[in-house]
Amino acid sequence: MEKIIIALDGHSSCGKSTTAKRVAAKLGYAFIDTGAMYRAVSLYFHEHHITLTNPIEVAKALENIHITFHFNEARGASDVFLNGLNVETEIRKMYISQLVSEVSAITAVRKAMVAQQQKMAKHRGVVMDGRDIGTKVFPDAEVKVFMTADPVVRAERRQKELLDKGEIVDLDEILANLQKRDIIDSTREEGPLVQAVDAVLMDTSFMTLDEQVEFVILQHDLVKAK
Repeated sequence: MEKIIIALDGHSSCGKSTTAKRVAAKLGYAFIDTGAMYRAVSLYFHEHHITLTNPIEVAKALENIHITFHFNEARGASDVFLNGLNVETEIRKMYISQLVSEVSAITAVRKAMVAQQQKMAKHRGVVMDGRDIGTKVFPDAEVKVFMTADPVVRAERRQKELLDKGEIVDLDEILANLQKRDIIDSTREEGPLVQAVDAVLMDTSFMTLDEQVEFVILQHDLVKAK
């Protein structure tokens, strides 16, 4: 069997991106961080004062957004570029986290990003993480894993990520943000966060990163063995 598509969906701060990066590296696959794409759009909307409820403004803004990924040898991972500028650090900040689910819920935004994501993975051989990869972007993905974790554990992980980057945020604020994002992600009209019927559930609350990676690799190997 040729290279396949591995879709990792689930709640924020469950370890999706980190796990996906490691899996992609082990398999020699490309890694596509769809969450980073929505964060980049959110940054553009924020900087250009786009009114989220104005479809004309949103549509015009989307025409001017070009997102690419470029490998950063120092980090050993890809950085996100928005219209030619490296925005990897900026899109991970808390103010973007507070905006991204609302932006991601806009139908025009999701359609634009899904089109880009499908184009990026047209040759397969990718590990893609997000909210609707296994249900909307690639419903034919050979491996689908839905990741979740206890909300408090997720908040603690997110707090540590921010602290490592020099941003101090109260745990309760992070927890409230995650809970708000869960509601928006799960109830939006276009591409809601939902476990695909053929996805395998992985609760990462008490799993190490290595265990998460091994779990996904196992799903890949089982498919390839058929």
